[in-house]
Amino acid sequence: MANQRFFEDVRVGETLGPLVMTPTRRQAVKWAGASGDYYEIHYDKDFAIAAGQPDVIVHGALKAAVAAQLLTSWMGLDGFLKKVSCRFKGIDFFDVALTCAGQVTATYVDGDDHCVACEVWIDNARGERTTVGGGVVVLPSR
Repeated sequence: MANQRFFEDVRVGETLGPLVMTPTRRQAVKWAGASGDYYEIHYDKDFAIAAGQPDVIVHGALKAAVAAQLLTSWMGLDGFLKKVSCRFKGIDFFDVALTCAGQVTATYVDGDDHCVACEVWIDNARGERTTVGGGVVVLPSR
């Protein structure tokens, strides 16, 4: 967890991350159980191959959780994750490093909330951007 960020200290263009993670097959089973998403393409190699994939694929929701983790780690404990969204542009596979990063795109005040809008993305080990999205965090004000 990063030190606490304050709204007044954030600048448009500031970078977030990177957060590098390598999803594992064990994580796939845990994620299936926790999320209730038991679609076999995420843990059964024979099923995935029959569906036209070279191997089992990472859950999209797991990648969205990684994007949310990037935002929450960056904002600090007194921040609040107001919104996160992802669009999946490519398939990722287990046991391959994924790099999640982001950038501040705007700061604004919405009522009592001091908001920071960010772009987030995930690149695979070949540098291909497989997930894009964004989020809004609310930070404390000095």
